[in-house]
Amino acid sequence: LLDLFMPDTIGFEGLLELRTQSPRLPIVIVSGLEDKRIVREALAYGIAGFIPKSARKPELAEAIRQVMEGSVYVPEAYATNPGSSALSSQGDLVRRLKTLTPQQLRVLQMIRQGLLNKQIGHELGVEQTTVKSHVSEILRKLDLYSRTKVVIEVAKIDFDAILAETASKKDQV
Repeated sequence: LLDLFMPDTIGFEGLLELRTQSPRLPIVIVSGLEDKRIVREALAYGIAGFIPKSARKPELAEAIRQVMEGSVYVPEAYATNPGSSALSSQGDLVRRLKTLTPQQLRVLQMIRQGLLNKQIGHELGVEQTTVKSHVSEILRKLDLYSRTKVVIEVAKIDFDAILAETASKKDQV
């Protein structure tokens, strides 16, 4: 459970930091800010739920139960066509991920692990400029604007299955 107003963070900084460190961790925002725009933006960052601080105990318990079962919880008042755009955007992301080269997929996997360009270069035995080139190309192909956004979006899908599929295709060649 995460409050958007915590010491040493402004807005979604805490969420982005948690998402970067633990991309698969289900995060539920509990907030006194009951604004649909905030809920939509938080959902875009991959939260597992949003609970207004005005929620009663039974609603809080139900929200946590749904999230623990793998659902995304948003009160009806904030729901806007739940899931439809998320599912189509996930399909688009999977399609775009499949355009990455094997080396770009390795770089992406290391980005997900939180490695810096220097560390990725050392692991792969390439120069930092080569890693930067791969990162730029990953961002371009995935149509995303930052490493953090890549981690957030890729956490919404089964990236390991895509890696396995790519590896099996490589073995067949």
